[in-house]
Formats: sequence, C-alpha cells, structure tokens
Amino acid sequence: MVTVDDAQSLQPSPCSSEQLEAAVRVLEGRWKVLIIFRLFTAPTMRFSELQRQIPGISQKMLIQQLRNLEADGIVSRTVFPVVPPKVEYALTADGRALQPALQELQTWAARRDVKPA
Repeated sequence: MVTVDDAQSLQPSPCSSEQLEAAVRVLEGRWKVLIIFRLFTAPTMRFSELQRQIPGISQKMLIQQLRNLEADGIVSRTVFPVVPPKVEYALTADGRALQPALQELQTWAARRDVKPA
C-alpha cells in the first residue's frame, strides 16, 4: 500500500515558476519541437537532411531555430573543414534528456486525435 508520504517522495522536486518559464521558452515556437524529434531519430543530421525531414520549414527559419537551440544548449553544431562545407547537428545531453517528456507529449497528442486546421 502506498501512503501519501510515499507518493510525495516519488514526485520530483518542483521547480520555480521562473525555471519552468525558462524551460518552456527553450521549446516555444512552431519548429523547435519538430527539429528535436527529428534529431531523436538519427545521432547526427546535416542541415539539408533536417530541412527535407520537416516539410514547410524555410531555410531561414531552420537556421534561426537551430541557432536558438544551439544557444540554449539543446543542439550541438559541428563544422568539418572540407569543401564544400559540411555541418552536422546533434542533440546534446540536455537535448537527449528531453526525449521522455517529448515522447509523453507525442502520446498525449495521439490520444487527443485532433485533426490539423
């Protein structure tokens, strides 16, 4: 039998509203979560691969979103000194740590079965 005290000890320590707001800000926008999901499927992806995997995203928007994710420590960018330039993107440890939460979001979205507008 699980008591209330036991259940409370299983809960992670709550974060402050400021911490939660900062975390949500990292993921806000139409494209960031989709980019992260694509990077879950492959250890590294080139820019052109990411662009092909995300229909509707412009080159400018993908560049902007990748820069933001890199600045937030979610994505790493590796430039190889070859001609033509080769750039690969991968999730950092913080980015990979999002996988369980985003998989739960995916499960929740599937349960809702809401059709896109």
